[in-house]
Formats: sequence, structure tokens, C-alpha cells
Amino acid sequence: MARPLLKIQRYFRRKPVRFFSFILLYLTAGSLVFLHSGFVGDSSAGANRGRDPLLASQLGKRVAEGAQMNGRVFKETRRPTLRRYGPPWMKRAAGKDSHDWEGRGGDYTSSWNRALKGRNAKDLDDGRAKYIGCYIDNTAKRALRGVSFFDYKKMTVFRCQDNCAERGYLYSGLEFGAECYCGHKIQAPNASDSECNMECKGDKGNLCGGANRLSIYRLELSQESLRRYGSAIFKGCFHRPDNVTLALPISAVIQNMSVEKCVDMCTEKELPLAILAGDMCLCGYPTRHFTLHEMEEEDMCLHRCHGEEFESCGNDEYFVVYQTQVQDNRCMDRRFLPTRSKQLIALASFPGAGNTWARHLIELATGFYTGSYYFDGSLYNKGFKGERDHWRSGRTICIKTHESGKKEIEAFDASIVMIRNPYKALMAEFNRKYGGHIGFASQAHWRGKEWPEFVKNYAPWWASHTLDWLQYGRNVHVVHFEELKRELFSKLKGMVLFLGLEVAEDRLLCVEGQKDGNFKRSGLRKLDYDPYTPEMRASIDELVMTVDSALKKRNMAGVPKEYRPTLR
Repeated sequence: MARPLLKIQRYFRRKPVRFFSFILLYLTAGSLVFLHSGFVGDSSAGANRGRDPLLASQLGKRVAEGAQMNGRVFKETRRPTLRRYGPPWMKRAAGKDSHDWEGRGGDYTSSWNRALKGRNAKDLDDGRAKYIGCYIDNTAKRALRGVSFFDYKKMTVFRCQDNCAERGYLYSGLEFGAECYCGHKIQAPNASDSECNMECKGDKGNLCGGANRLSIYRLELSQESLRRYGSAIFKGCFHRPDNVTLALPISAVIQNMSVEKCVDMCTEKELPLAILAGDMCLCGYPTRHFTLHEMEEEDMCLHRCHGEEFESCGNDEYFVVYQTQVQDNRCMDRRFLPTRSKQLIALASFPGAGNTWARHLIELATGFYTGSYYFDGSLYNKGFKGERDHWRSGRTICIKTHESGKKEIEAFDASIVMIRNPYKALMAEFNRKYGGHIGFASQAHWRGKEWPEFVKNYAPWWASHTLDWLQYGRNVHVVHFEELKRELFSKLKGMVLFLGLEVAEDRLLCVEGQKDGNFKRSGLRKLDYDPYTPEMRASIDELVMTVDSALKKRNMAGVPKEYRPTLR
């Protein structure tokens, strides 16, 4: 054996190039084997991921079987975060896929696109968007004159729709297979559908316009999304303030006035409000001199802009108001309490009832961080610095919790209890569970076994959570999510007073302009049908009446009428 090896050694010593070639081939072969094993592992993991919803459903069923109405009715996973303090059902969240709290920049349609692969977008009308037709486009005068973006590798119909919807536009259009245009009006004649014949770069099964031809869709947006113009948020029509100079210090006359010109001017001045009054553009902040609380009928502001026939520019008496993308910094400073509080105040809610949104509002309104019974690293990275503090530290103004049960509730001295319409809360939590914090559950999840199982387990918990806090809570202040949304200024003022702080009116006005934060889903409607069966509704309505009676026994207002479909 030694003699052949010696011959090989002498051979390569005489031919060093061949030796190094042999080593290179050996390493290449090893790399290929390693990559092959990696692909096999990925396929196996993908198969396991495909079974996750069923496993989660079975897990929820096993956990719920032993739950009681007045205890923690359902103890399934809540947040994919590091668990420090709280109930056992939170521990199972560790190791699961994390949810992304990133803002609007992401593409939230990937799972939905996969479900629709192979189906033509023109033939699809599920409440997201409706195909209008093929239209002529001109580089000198665009058919859709809002924002635009290009992607010559991954453009799809649904990606374009979501991007336009996020910016509040009514129409989305695709051209050259890779270009996306948004707008409020179609300002061009239509063409034959056969002229929109280019496949989308990111989805060969759908058409994305043609050469100088736009495939246009009308977006089915929520009411709030309709109140936008591009990047600016439409605030409404308002009467001229008594002292215009004091209320709106920056003004200028603009020739050929348009919404875009006024918004651009105020954005450049770094002011959050752009106000159109005929040919006059004014900029400023919402203040006690101009609160934006008394909105007028929009007909009072119907005065066409000279620079754009489809826009209203208001007049000398009635102003059209838009909110620019400039951040109002009067309520953005936050800190820990200067002295440790001896009183622990809970901000308690059922999951999906707007707890994180309420934390956002409270932090802006008070200037103090809120804490949490749990630890969510993604929320910490989003600015909720109280996440890392122990919930008993006394350095935060209130503590987020989803807990219920006598022992957990009695640990707090007082509580703000957030209640949301169970029909909306259940759907919000289901979307979070299967689509992330600002994403959506797929159609397969809604129509599969997951949704009925979820409602069966979570609906009783919605009721028992409120009942427990009403029974064991020492000093309870109830806030209904829907009322906070409708009457933000007054309801948030009441919450600040309950927390034992003085109310700063300018700060609350600032909060109204920053109310959404990064926690709002896209304006596109994802369901075109009612996911609740008659049996589900009968069960939930009974739970609603139970909570309504419990509130009234505590001499509180009952649940809002919209919680009960039979009373609508």
C-alpha cells in the first residue's frame, strides 16, 4: 500500500499544476454534495411548514378543551416574542415565526399571490379591485397622474394595486409589463383590450398593459383610504378661523393652484397642514385656534382649482385641508417617569382589540413610555422603550396586558380596559395570527378549518376577559375601541385624566394627526363575504349580551349598538 502512495506523491511533485487541479476538483465535488443536502433539507422544511396551520389548529383544540368560561378560556400562542412574565400560553410563542412590524414599505401580497397563481387578474373580483379596461397613455400627459414606480423583474398586478391603495389612490394602472401608475381620475380615452398584451414581469399569467397602454383597475378601498390625495391625507372642509394669521402663519398666493402645489409648498416649509383657500395656500399646525373639530359639508368648498380641473381648492370662507407627510413633533418626545410610580395601572384588552394602538396614543398624549407584561422585541425596535422594563418597575405610565383571572388582575391598582366589537376583534387577531401585525390571513385560512376553530376557541375568551376585569379589577375605566376611534380627542383626554396627568390640548391635537402610527392594515378589503356563520353569530351575540349586562350592573354604559347586528 505504501509503494503506490509513494509513486503518486512523486508524480504530483513533478507535476504541481496537476496536483492543484486535483485538489480543486475535490473541493468542488464536496461543495456540490453539501449544496444538494441543503436543498433536500429545505424541501423537508417546506413540507413541514405546509402542515403548520393544521398543527396550530389541533394545538388550539387541545388547549381549549380544558378551558372554562370564567378563566382563561383560550390559552393559545399570543406573540412570537421572548416570554418573561405572564401565563403559560405565552411560552409556546417562543420559536415561532416572528411578525414584521415594519411600515408600509413591504410587499404584503405574496401569500395571496401564490394562492391566485394561474388565475387572470381581469377575471378576479374578490373585493380588492375591479378591472376597468385598457387605456391610452401618453408620456406628455399621463392617464393616471399620481405616483408611479417601476420594477422590471417582479412587477405584478396585485403589487401595483397594494402600492396605490397604500397611498389612497382610487385607480392603479400597469404599462409595459413593469410600470405601475396611480391616480384619482382616468384622464385618457380607452383602447381595445387586445392592445394591453404584455405579460407582467413578476407574473407571466397576468397582463400588465402594453406599449403606451395601461391596464387600469378601480381599487375597492376602505372609507378612510378614500380620504387621501396621493401622499397627503384629506382632512375635510373647514370654516375660516377667526384670526387666520395667528392660526396659520405661513401663506402664499400660487398661480394655477392645485392640491399638489400647496402640499409641496407646506412640505417644503416642514409644516403638517396644507390649507387651500382659492388661490391662497396656507400652512400650519392644528391648534386651539384651528382645531379641525368642526367639519363643514364638502359642498361649501367646491371651488375648482385653476391648475387642475378635477380638484377642489376651497374659497375665502371655506378652506380645504390636507395633512402632509411632515411629522408634527409637538407630541413625539417620550421618556420614563421621573420618579417611580407606586401605582400599577393596567392597559388590558383581548388580543385584537387595539391595545398597541392605545399605547401609541397614550405615549404621544402623555409624553411617557408605556410598559408591557410581556417582552416584544419588534415593538421595542419600533419605539416602545418600556418593553424592556419589568412590568413592576414603576417607570412606565401603564402596562399592557392580555391577562385575565383573579390573581393576575389583582396585581394591578387600576386599569383601563379596552373593549372592541368581537366581530372585528376576532378578525383582526386572526389576520395577525396568520398574516402578521399589518398583514392578512390568506383566503385558504379563512375558508379552511382554521377560522371556525379559531372562533370557537377565541370568542368565549373575548367575553371572559372583560367579565374578569369587571369582577376583580379595583378601579376600572372602560374604553370602547370604536368610540375612541370616533371621538379621539375627548376619549383620549379621559384616559389621560384617569392616569392622573394634566391634559395638554396642543399635544392632544398633535396626536390626532399622528393617530395611526405604523399599526394600520392596507385599505384594500380582503374578504368579499361574511366569514361568520349563523351559528357563530348566535353564539357571539349571546356573549355580547352577557358583557352588556355586566357593564350595566357596574353602572357603566353598555356595549355600543354596532356590537349587536340584530340592533343595527
